[in-house]
Amino acid sequence: MQAEKFDNFRVATFVSMPFDQNSYVAQLAGRDDCLVVDPGLEPRQIIDHLEQNGLTPAAILITHGHADHIGGNAALKARWPACPLVIGRGDAPKLTDPRLNLSGPFGMPLVSPPADELVDEGQVYRAAGFELLVREIPGHSIGHVVFVWQDHRPMYVFGGDVLFAGNIGRTDFPDGSFEALMTGIRQKLFTLPDDTIVLSGHGPPTTTGAEKRNWR
Repeated sequence: MQAEKFDNFRVATFVSMPFDQNSYVAQLAGRDDCLVVDPGLEPRQIIDHLEQNGLTPAAILITHGHADHIGGNAALKARWPACPLVIGRGDAPKLTDPRLNLSGPFGMPLVSPPADELVDEGQVYRAAGFELLVREIPGHSIGHVVFVWQDHRPMYVFGGDVLFAGNIGRTDFPDGSFEALMTGIRQKLFTLPDDTIVLSGHGPPTTTGAEKRNWR
């Protein structure tokens, strides 16, 4: 677990094997509720962190429905059943279908509880004191969304598998599209300020400015 503390919030990163997938817990200063983003295949470390710090998740935010990003949903919902599971409308079917979430083809079928709330392009989702703009960026997954925290400077993006440090998400999955992914990145991420921090689904954080230079 890696934790970074800023002037008014804290974000903790948890890396799950075997895909080195990043899960995040974000908390505003002075609050005992938080956001959990993309709980991966090792949810015990997230649950332990929440319990040890007296935190209650106000929402479980899912950027997309691939198995490595939803593997911890069931464990978190079992521990906090009232916490809503939130995902973009286009990827909601993946939660309960091992074929669609790609766990079935790998021989380890996995399902999540169904979504409690669906979000769409342009919606503002509010929980744990955060106001997050939802942007749909398909290409890695047909219903992939990112959550943009616009009210902080620098801005933060919980970006899933759209944009990485020096790379982009895979587009060779059944509902993938390189053209759609690059269009979404250019129109919805590269238009944000250059110092916007992207918390990616794999690897270290990056900024929109750094990636603009990589993907001109």
